[in-house]
Amino acid sequence: MIKAHKLALAATLGAMTFGIAGEALAADVTWNVSLWGNRRAFTEHVEYLAERVAKESNGRFEIKLGYGASLSKARENLDGIAIGAFEMAQICASYHADKNPSLTVLELPFLGVKDLETEAKLSFKLYEQPAVKKDLARWNAQALMPSPMPQYNFLGKGEAPTSLKDFNGMRVRALGGIGELMRAIGAVPTSVTASETYQAIDSGTVRAASFAPHAHLAFKTVEVGDWWINNMNPGTVQCPVIVNSDAYAALPADLKKILDDAVQPAVDHYLANYAKVYDRWWPTLKEQEIEQIELPASELEALREKAEPIWEAWVKKVNAQGIPGQDLLDMVQGEIAG
Repeated sequence: MIKAHKLALAATLGAMTFGIAGEALAADVTWNVSLWGNRRAFTEHVEYLAERVAKESNGRFEIKLGYGASLSKARENLDGIAIGAFEMAQICASYHADKNPSLTVLELPFLGVKDLETEAKLSFKLYEQPAVKKDLARWNAQALMPSPMPQYNFLGKGEAPTSLKDFNGMRVRALGGIGELMRAIGAVPTSVTASETYQAIDSGTVRAASFAPHAHLAFKTVEVGDWWINNMNPGTVQCPVIVNSDAYAALPADLKKILDDAVQPAVDHYLANYAKVYDRWWPTLKEQEIEQIELPASELEALREKAEPIWEAWVKKVNAQGIPGQDLLDMVQGEIAG
């Protein structure tokens, strides 16, 4: 009996010790971040951010990553932030352009952004604009950092287009300003989500999709495609990482500083990591026997001429919503021009 009593006491003390240690290791603040798909180049800055924040806070601030739309569907992440369902999320403006029109200025076609570093710089500058802050505040949200994306060139199935007229009547996965541009040359853009695109191409629902190279790899469209246009460079999408404003305001000052200080290093990590995508991209095109198409300069010039009316229409549309569209466009073009 005495021995049994001692064993029971030891077990109780062990459980108490484990409980105390567990509490000591528990984070003071835990944030959930809603993502879709799997870990890929598009999410590397969020991965880095979570690791750095945990390290710098000695485990007091934990950012838990929810992949595969486990917390919310991609198109509903902004709504989830608005109601506080989670504290952080990655969004793409063109998934719900009517809800965040100010962000879509960087989705206009043929803006002339040359590289990801410029795209990141432009994005940060855009997030500082009062009109953008006000726009996101309607959803109790604020932008934390961009997910700078390269040009969204088309990969497709079937006979390869060699001129703009070949796109006439073609159903394509194209969002935002790219979709408007494709509509202007007679294509039929659809807003299929990234996760749905493989099946859409494979089944023939769409003939082609505009993606950045990492997404063609991550969502396996490269496995069902026959051709890729490597020089259309029609534009890209604007996909910031946003946070719930109440959650951000509630952070203790030291944890807020740790989060803020981690943003630029996270974006720098993203940019360095994205360069590695091309080490996989070109060999994969060869392995999959994807035909690489280059449109003639005359076709590209004809495409560029379609862009300016789209810019003008965008300015007029967002002006009607109380957003200074021309000011935002001028700012973007000024930054690009240097």
